[in-house]
Amino acid sequence: MQKQLAILVLFIVFSFRASAQNETFYKTDKVGEKYAYVDVIRTYEKVAAKGYKSVDLFQKLGNSSYSNCELEKAAEWYSELFALTTDLDPVYYYRYAESLRSISENEKADALIEKLKRKSKTSIKSKV
Repeated sequence: MQKQLAILVLFIVFSFRASAQNETFYKTDKVGEKYAYVDVIRTYEKVAAKGYKSVDLFQKLGNSSYSNCELEKAAEWYSELFALTTDLDPVYYYRYAESLRSISENEKADALIEKLKRKSKTSIKSKV
């Protein structure tokens, strides 16, 4: 009786271990075949080329070009952005100025930094 009980306990223990080894594996190498890769930046560029203008669109295009060290493109997109509005975060002033410096438009960059300095002073005063 004890021998049968011991065999039964061993059988139960080994069956749990055997079932724990059967994990489900997902093959990720097939993902590339099933899903299409969408280049969002190219899509945004096509939209902008068709004449659509928005602050959000130009922010995304400028930030993407700036992040990819395509500063000439970034200067173009930030130029479009600043043509629409100047009520932007200071980071856009800085990035636009850096982009302008990269294409040797230092006077415009200096003027932009001066605007940023005046803007930051007025924003501090309005918060107080």
